[in-house]
Amino acid sequence: MKRHYLPLLLSLLVAPGLVTHAATQTADEVIEKHLAAMGGRAALGKITSRKATGTMTVTTPNGNITGPFELYSKAPNKTRLYVVLDLSPMGMNDKLTLDQKFDGTTGWALNTLQGDRQITGNQLDNMKNGTFPNPLLNYKAAGSTVELLPNETVEGKSLIVLRITPKAGSVSKLFLDPATYLVVRSSATVNSPEMGGDIEQVNDASDFRTVDGVKFAFKTVQSTSVQSATLVFEKIELNVAIDDGMFVVK
Repeated sequence: MKRHYLPLLLSLLVAPGLVTHAATQTADEVIEKHLAAMGGRAALGKITSRKATGTMTVTTPNGNITGPFELYSKAPNKTRLYVVLDLSPMGMNDKLTLDQKFDGTTGWALNTLQGDRQITGNQLDNMKNGTFPNPLLNYKAAGSTVELLPNETVEGKSLIVLRITPKAGSVSKLFLDPATYLVVRSSATVNSPEMGGDIEQVNDASDFRTVDGVKFAFKTVQSTSVQSATLVFEKIELNVAIDDGMFVVK
């Protein structure tokens, strides 16, 4: 039972982390409207770090498990996610601690039930692509290309679609609300050796709030065909002091 859902959860977390008028716009014009909607290039450019806390709920075939999480991000792309999940709803008198670290070069997934593993391959490439605070700020310098695709209808609403192709890692699609130019959905096919190969992951974002002049989604749902993980943010702090040692496995 454990080996069915725990590796999938790691795949969800490792992967990448982001109009009816689309025909008359270019990809760069859409990107600039998106960055303006987020708070503007100037405001985004001032963000050097972020600390976020909240609650994660993971849906599994055997019941939902939940617990607190801490998410740390530091420019240009360092991340750490620390989660403690209560397994009692699944009939297990235990807690699962996941501590996922990426120092910009090396990634590790530390798991109290299944042991620790180094993150490699496609999952590592996706972590390297997760430029903070927004990968669209300087995507050309990073070697990525962005294309504007035809609109797609999601839950009855026509959304702008951007396709991002990095130098390495998964190609992803961003779906923007035409009314706000905020990214309300992203999707990518990630390679998960634990699940036996490629798996499509969809991230839905909602409950946007402004923190220090910049908008953030306070709820995200990361889902595949068999499972979902919901993160509800309670607090987001920007430009906090974060020691680089937090992202390193010692």
